[in-house]
Amino acid sequence: MLSFLPSIVVGLLAWVFVILNTLCCGSVLLIISLFRLLLPFTATRRIIDPILNGIAEFWVQMNGAWMRLLHNTQWLVSGDEKLRYGGWYLVNSNHQTWVDILVLQKIFCKRIPFLKFFLKKELIFVPFIGLVWWALDFPFMKRYNEAYLKKHPEKRGTDLITTRKACEKFSLVPTSVINFLEGTRFTTAKHEKQSSPYRHLLRPKAGGIALALNAMGDRFQSFVDVTIYYPGGVPTFWDLLRGRVGQIVVTIDEKPIPAHLVHGDYAGDPAFRAQVQAWVHALWVEKDAKLDALRVQYGKTGG
Repeated sequence: MLSFLPSIVVGLLAWVFVILNTLCCGSVLLIISLFRLLLPFTATRRIIDPILNGIAEFWVQMNGAWMRLLHNTQWLVSGDEKLRYGGWYLVNSNHQTWVDILVLQKIFCKRIPFLKFFLKKELIFVPFIGLVWWALDFPFMKRYNEAYLKKHPEKRGTDLITTRKACEKFSLVPTSVINFLEGTRFTTAKHEKQSSPYRHLLRPKAGGIALALNAMGDRFQSFVDVTIYYPGGVPTFWDLLRGRVGQIVVTIDEKPIPAHLVHGDYAGDPAFRAQVQAWVHALWVEKDAKLDALRVQYGKTGG
């Protein structure tokens, strides 16, 4: 399409499209969410929540439109054949860059329900976008380190309460909940600092996924494990905007959720915690091997 233009022009055009798309869709979404705020009833949610999710999906579709218009990126997606739009999914992916978010939104748009992320509580103060996340019921989590919890034991368990409240809302309409097990974006420095036993992944944090399973495990119909690989090297958001991402490879593996992991006390039961960690470790070993295979199949042309 317009990928022949200089990359700086492509990037600026893409940035304008992103801003306009976000402002237009976000404004409509916030206006409609006021009705839910004024009429805080379950019946109201059942009507308005699908509308809000539909607006968010339209935002994703418009992002896909400017990508097709401005870029010639080759998308190589496999394993999504049996996914269906109705239902509840627990989604996991490796995490390398903010581009991952747009990749996941694009490949799953209208394939499964709109993705909901667990966000740091501070992100609610991001201008405009924070309000949009709030209107879409993205859960805002306040995490405390162990030293703080020893001084303030009354705060222990608040993350479970927050997760349960969020999942009560998710249970009303089909929803996909995504959890990045690594908890942060992969970098070589972080990998070395952790002494990670995995070649291409950081150490996974099983606590978050255990919380989601505890709060909503009976509702999830399956676990969707996603592996994202960039043959040209991990891109920045600016690389994506200016069309400097040649290929994006995504493999999707839908798995059943082990029944014995659906309910349990991750924090207080060492045996249950060990079971969750063993399951997560097996997932990570498999994903590490998959990334090895993708590097062999598609090569590695960037840093």
